[in-house]
Amino acid sequence: MGYLLNGIELEVDDENFLVEPVFDDAIVQIIATTEDISITEDHWLVVRYLRDQYREHGQTPNFRKMVKDFNEDHPGRDWKSYLYELFPKQPARQAARIAGLTKPYGKGGY
Repeated sequence: MGYLLNGIELEVDDENFLVEPVFDDAIVQIIATTEDISITEDHWLVVRYLRDQYREHGQTPNFRKMVKDFNEDHPGRDWKSYLYELFPKQPARQAARIAGLTKPYGKGGY
């Protein structure tokens, strides 16, 4: 069973990733609720980053690249640990799911 957005059921795969990406911000809260995550501004920072990466590259980055990019763009925080605080179930995968994106390639992106 997929996620319901504006009365339309969206198709998901066997791991509850959307089959087609959805960039409507409402989907973030819907999926986050099923993942037991309360969305904060820092969650949105990650969601926007992943959506931008998806639009630019056609997929989401792996965890190592996420950490590198966040350390460069937002220094002063241990992003490796913090991403796990925000998205405790494999950040590169769980964050992509919550962002309304498709399943990452391989072990979580490029």
